[in-house]
Amino acid sequence: MKKAIVVGATSGIGRGLAKILAQHDYLVGVTGRRTGLLEELKGEHPESYVVKSFDISDTALIANIMDELTAELGGLDLLVICAGTGDLNENLSFSIEEPTIHTNVLGFTAVADWAFNHFQGKKSGHLVAITSIGGLRGSRVSPAYNASKAYQINYLEGLRQKAWRKKLPVFITDIRPGLVDTNMAKGDGLFWVMPVEKASQQIWKAIQRKKRVAYVTRRWHLVALILKTLPKFLFDRM
Repeated sequence: MKKAIVVGATSGIGRGLAKILAQHDYLVGVTGRRTGLLEELKGEHPESYVVKSFDISDTALIANIMDELTAELGGLDLLVICAGTGDLNENLSFSIEEPTIHTNVLGFTAVADWAFNHFQGKKSGHLVAITSIGGLRGSRVSPAYNASKAYQINYLEGLRQKAWRKKLPVFITDIRPGLVDTNMAKGDGLFWVMPVEKASQQIWKAIQRKKRVAYVTRRWHLVALILKTLPKFLFDRM
């Protein structure tokens, strides 16, 4: 039986992926801040999940907790980072930006580093992170969120480069969703909002194929191409 950890499995994509992994005979370590939701998930199939509650922004605890969870699972083949936060912030309130930075930058980095070092030690493994199409450009309404996702995209690229240089069979997958029907989809005039189940299934397919980068759903690849090529003088006026 393969072993996986989903960091941020209490709701949304993380919860959806945890269920899919369990359906495909993985023993899944599920983490998050809300213990009740994790226990509820475990209650559906007690033999498929191991619960470990923690807050990803508490970086001092991450290494020990991940070591403990991996030991309880009896190994680790796949780690998925789904934990993330962000909010609209037109008025640039630092009280909104700060938790986004703590979670999406500091917490993300602590987990990603632990995972890479662990997989490097065992000379195999697969690290997957849910970033965002928002990481391709800045945003006047959610500056910290988009910037933190750009950080994640570049960090994953650096880890992929490191694995290649070291000739390690460690795979790094960057999943860039568009809008998914979760609490993270905020704002007016939203379009192409996809159900969690559809997004989770496409992410699972990308994981199986060990893709370097995947846009979810695939139509968002077109939006990504437009965002990448849109001239700065036009983007600044949006």
